[in-house]
Amino acid sequence: MPPFSQSGPISNGFSINNQKTNHHNHHPSTNIITIDVGGQLFQTTKQTLTLAGSKTLFSNLFDSYEHNSINNIPFIDRDPELFSILLSLLRTGNLPSKAKAFDIQDIIFEARFYGISDLLVQSQSNPSQFEPFDLEKSVILPLSGRDSPSAIATTPNGWVHVSHGSKITSFDWSLQRKSTTLTSFTAIDSLLALSPNVVAAGATDFSGLQILDLDLGVVKQTLNWENATKSSSTVQAIGISPEFLFTSFESGRRNSNSIMVYDLNSFKVVSEIAHNEIFGADLDSAIPSTKLNWVPSLNLLMASGSHSGPSGVSGNIKFWDVRSGNAVWEIKETVDCFSDITVSDTLSAVFKIGINSGEVSYIDLRNFGSNDSWVCLGDTRKVKVNNGKKEGFGCKIETHGNQVFCGKQGKLELWSEVLMGSSNNVKDRIFRKNMLGRVKDLGENRIMNMGFGGNKMFVTRKDQQCVEVWQSSVRRF
Repeated sequence: MPPFSQSGPISNGFSINNQKTNHHNHHPSTNIITIDVGGQLFQTTKQTLTLAGSKTLFSNLFDSYEHNSINNIPFIDRDPELFSILLSLLRTGNLPSKAKAFDIQDIIFEARFYGISDLLVQSQSNPSQFEPFDLEKSVILPLSGRDSPSAIATTPNGWVHVSHGSKITSFDWSLQRKSTTLTSFTAIDSLLALSPNVVAAGATDFSGLQILDLDLGVVKQTLNWENATKSSSTVQAIGISPEFLFTSFESGRRNSNSIMVYDLNSFKVVSEIAHNEIFGADLDSAIPSTKLNWVPSLNLLMASGSHSGPSGVSGNIKFWDVRSGNAVWEIKETVDCFSDITVSDTLSAVFKIGINSGEVSYIDLRNFGSNDSWVCLGDTRKVKVNNGKKEGFGCKIETHGNQVFCGKQGKLELWSEVLMGSSNNVKDRIFRKNMLGRVKDLGENRIMNMGFGGNKMFVTRKDQQCVEVWQSSVRRF
């Protein structure tokens, strides 16, 4: 029920109001509890207070009622409007719409006072609140210096780390800048978050994969690949599974490449897969993996890479059994090689943007190993008619949940599957396209990176020194 005013003593913090009351709902044996916050009375239930957990101020309020035999009202000398917001958080698991009128930092500070900051984080960075069809550009995170972002890495609860030049800047779930770390890299090409404060970083022109503690600003460990020529080992891609950290290395002389598998906890070498020594004009072996995606349902690592040669762009996609070190499926790209590629475990498909056509296509993983022909999501006529122009050059594709996101130059496309019954026929799958954002959200600069964390999507563009944060207009406050 809404708060109502009552005069009461002024004190610092939490105390028991000495004013006695005869209202029956103040008795400790009843379920309803009355609290005086800054002179306003609030009523709630014991069940609601217990949702805050033990060792919080709310649990103290509950205990005071359980052991208070003189029926006094607990008094807290804090802002009643902020208390009302946090009480709604306890009741529903979400912040009410009126929270939009407050600065998020004020709400965070108050949640810490009451001991429920973890509940606040869960409510505002919960992936279940990600609404793909209602995404709007809500916040711009500026970056220091003149360098544009080269890579981004996100955590499940909404932290984002951004590499720009030789620096990595971190923002927490509330989009507050936490740190900027100067690294030994000239530029960082691969970035992966291992935790809110630890990342793996590598570059195509700098030897070794570095494990960085961003809180302390130090390199915890450097991982190298000992290649046959004893030259430097540059990082082409990084991937992760619940157990392993994967790193695609290429020798400094560019005549060998490999994928190293490390234990995610100790960073000790587990195995080496996809080792290639290049001899002569063996173009297939010359292609290092530039993207690594773990596929949980198959328990396989998808490694992909492309190469631009005299006859055009070619590439390959291999699925690796990490335990045996064997490639169990290979897809060779020659006609309309991918500009970018990804895999969705939820949708059971590999998705690509063709570099020639600019069209989105997929291979259904439900027929794993038996079908390597691409099915176009859009107009299939465009795949064959491109007049030699690379319509998909520089385009990006990522999946999140059961959605496919495409960055085509400055625009964002969202592809969603339309469920058409229980048919398992690959050709029966139908996807529909939506354009994301309002007119003012669209930019002319090409999209370079897309990342997802909590209930947010992060986007960076070429030649812009910032990160765009896209959120649902319904859930955002």
